[in-house]
Amino acid sequence: MSSVALHPQLKDPAWHARLTWFFLGIVLLVPSLIATEFRPWLFFEAQNLKVTLKFLADFFPPNIQGDFLQLIALEAWRTIAIASAGTFLALILAVPLTLLSTRVLSISALTGKMNRLPFIFRQIIRGLLVLMRSIPELVWALVFVRVVGLGPAAGVLAIALTYAGMLGKIYGEILESGGTESSRALMTNGAGRLQTFLYAVLPQNLAELTSYTVYRWECAIRSSAVLGFVGAGGLGQQMDNSMKMFNGSEVATILLVFIVLVALADALSSQIRKILA
Repeated sequence: MSSVALHPQLKDPAWHARLTWFFLGIVLLVPSLIATEFRPWLFFEAQNLKVTLKFLADFFPPNIQGDFLQLIALEAWRTIAIASAGTFLALILAVPLTLLSTRVLSISALTGKMNRLPFIFRQIIRGLLVLMRSIPELVWALVFVRVVGLGPAAGVLAIALTYAGMLGKIYGEILESGGTESSRALMTNGAGRLQTFLYAVLPQNLAELTSYTVYRWECAIRSSAVLGFVGAGGLGQQMDNSMKMFNGSEVATILLVFIVLVALADALSSQIRKILA
């Protein structure tokens, strides 16, 4: 007799639930794979392998010529500038929208149900945040390229609008998921919304807010590469030019530089989280 049979308490009480969810996931996954025409075995066909290997072979050796590296260094700095400026503008937009949309700073909600007019106003602000983040930054970039022309400015504006919607949503969730005792006490005793935010809500949630903001900045660095393909400047635009010229060695160098940028951003964000922990 097995040890499980001898000791029924060793059985996993959630085993049946996990098995049910596993099979439910399979049932949902299979139609999705069929709808997306996901056929990984095509990669192993002789002709496709030949094309793939030829494409990868063009990447080696990477281009390390001095003038090209100098150009890439400039574009890498421009990429960081696009991500930083876009995130900063997104922060400027997100903070006031968060303060206007969160229930934590609602004076009318202190007595229970929020009044109708403040409730409607907050729903309008939240709808604006939904609109801003539902339109991908690539679409915003296409719009701004037509407005301000080719270059980094379009990328900065595209990141600012999309990320403002993302930051506003998460900021609101962070503020509302934290404790509200101190903020309610201040507002009950006559403190204004701004005072309550600065002296109660912000100190309590500063570490989590900063951590998410740094993470979004890291994501903005990755996004800037994609935006470059529509003329928004940075490493992405240079990569697009190299790919159009079928210059695999230049593409390999740009990819390596981009990996280094993301790794450095990740290391920086980790250090900031440690400091705030």
